[in-house]
Amino acid sequence: MSRASRFLHDNSLTLVFGTAFLLTLVGQAASGLAEVNNQLVAADLQPVSVADYLTGSDFAVDVTENWQSEYLQFFLYIFGTVWLLQRGSPESKSLDQAGPESDRDQKVGRHATADSPGWARVGGLRRALYSRSLGAVMALFFVGSWFSQSVTGVSAFNAERLRGLQTPFSWSDYVFSVDFWNRTLQNWQSELLAVASMAILSVYLRQRGSPESKPVGSAHTSTGVEG
Repeated sequence: MSRASRFLHDNSLTLVFGTAFLLTLVGQAASGLAEVNNQLVAADLQPVSVADYLTGSDFAVDVTENWQSEYLQFFLYIFGTVWLLQRGSPESKSLDQAGPESDRDQKVGRHATADSPGWARVGGLRRALYSRSLGAVMALFFVGSWFSQSVTGVSAFNAERLRGLQTPFSWSDYVFSVDFWNRTLQNWQSELLAVASMAILSVYLRQRGSPESKPVGSAHTSTGVEG
């Protein structure tokens, strides 16, 4: 197998979903531009160009409100599954492993192996930070995209109000407005439903060959077992 083929094989999950993300982003931009221009034409206003739409608040708020809900899902799931359990689910740890687990289980400090990351072998602040780095980064992505949603959202909201000759909102007014929380909670409830559904349905249903499923023949009560 050539180096290029090996790279594609070893990174196919990221590459496929990354490419799909870019394609859907392009599709969202195209359909969003068409929708905005249809609304502008219907209001006897000048349509916007592709460049103006991509750098404008309408496109940005739609993107960031989706991103913040996704990162909220991962952030809550990563931290929640440290302590929360679901009997029979491969999405849960074993019922006797709630909590951060021992150094031996986590292969840190003197229990680290030769190929363990460097910060897993050391102690102190570096290990503490690295031990929580995945959840922390997801939290930062969530907070950053949520803040971006609020900034782009107030801009898009005020543009619509100005077209109707209404007084624009300040950022703080918008953050407590019905529009902002309607957008936010619509996304949050769908993500939380997806997490809850995956946790409970994976107890009883199977997908052969997937690490998100238990082996097909595993008992319904088997917990923390992946296929």
